[in-house]
Amino acid sequence: MENLDLVARAVVNGFLIGLHNSPARGLSAEFAENRPYSPGDDPRLLDWKMYGRSDRLFVKQFEEETNLRAFLALDVSESMGWRSDPVRLVTKLDYARLLAACVALLLAQQGDATSLITFAGTTLSKLPPRMSRSHWRRITRQLEDLTAGGTTHAGPVLSDLASGLRRRSLVTLITDLLVDVRETREAVKLLRHRGHDVIILHIMDPGERELPPSGDAVFFDPETGAELAANSAALRSRYGEAVQEAVSSWRRGALAQGADYALMTTDTPLGLALRQFLSRRLRLR
Repeated sequence: MENLDLVARAVVNGFLIGLHNSPARGLSAEFAENRPYSPGDDPRLLDWKMYGRSDRLFVKQFEEETNLRAFLALDVSESMGWRSDPVRLVTKLDYARLLAACVALLLAQQGDATSLITFAGTTLSKLPPRMSRSHWRRITRQLEDLTAGGTTHAGPVLSDLASGLRRRSLVTLITDLLVDVRETREAVKLLRHRGHDVIILHIMDPGERELPPSGDAVFFDPETGAELAANSAALRSRYGEAVQEAVSSWRRGALAQGADYALMTTDTPLGLALRQFLSRRLRLR
């Protein structure tokens, strides 16, 4: 993690393609096209040369230099610090922050203004959206310093974000989704209702997909401290079915709300995980 920027550059290299053209129009960039004048349009945008040639009023439209304002919301709660195999696997947080660094670099290469938000029970930190390379390095430095801690409340954090956004944005939620399902879905619904694109990147450890085939075990919740003694072998089949249903439910719920969802386990190569993000970003063009 000390060389997060170097690793992210290596992963992103070769993936950069022209992802999208902004549908937004503004005042800060290249001329795009003319359209007929409508009452209430800013008279400063009138194209007087076109008026001289056609005797009709047209308004200039411009493409914004910044295609997009992207907000990366990263879960840093205690459960994100877990891994099932300390030798072979990284923690969910280590995987998530490297993925976040790669996504942020990709967005920066496309000229998108990117913000990093970290949260657990509440919003812990927020870098404002910027589009410079120096801003990307600020993001990677903040990612390097993260530690897991606290309980997760994604819903209020996303709702607060939705309340503060004044223009169409992309919100990417990176989390293990050990959250309050109802309030998180309501927050995603609010973001979509206000016109924002939402991508949910669900980070799981392979050990969370299925229980080990061992016997008696004690299961421990790192966020609440609760413990439960159970026989792993007896629960293994039912546990696997419950996990699959939870994943399917998140995917169906995201689809129903017009959001996107991708499951990524911490043994998934970062290049493949980044491709999943790209494919979903392309569908939101």
